[in-house]
Amino acid sequence: MKTSNRPLSPHIQVYKMPLSAKLSILHRLTGLALSFAAVILVFWLFTLAFLPHYAVALQGFFASTLGKVILISINFAFFYHFCNGIRHLFWDVGKGLELEQVNRSGVIVIIAAVLLTTLVWTIGA
Repeated sequence: MKTSNRPLSPHIQVYKMPLSAKLSILHRLTGLALSFAAVILVFWLFTLAFLPHYAVALQGFFASTLGKVILISINFAFFYHFCNGIRHLFWDVGKGLELEQVNRSGVIVIIAAVLLTTLVWTIGA
């Protein structure tokens, strides 16, 4: 049996992940981020109901630059996860499964998430 020093599978530095794989990972990460955001929301509601001094401090934190970055990130995570979920619903019925359509819908999801986040923070603010 002949052995070689070549790796059995492509190394991470050589292999270029397709856009759909990157977007799948991002979908899972945004779902995780939204879970943490739900905990923050429940904590905020708890402080509003029972600990008003902490609620004021929390509101002050979210009014700061870091707080706004966190809120904008949560907003983007929500819109990306939402738009990508709609994309998955189309896939569930067999629409848009060709490679070109998958890549095009992925780019559309990213653009839509960025636009929706921007709209919320420019018009809503």
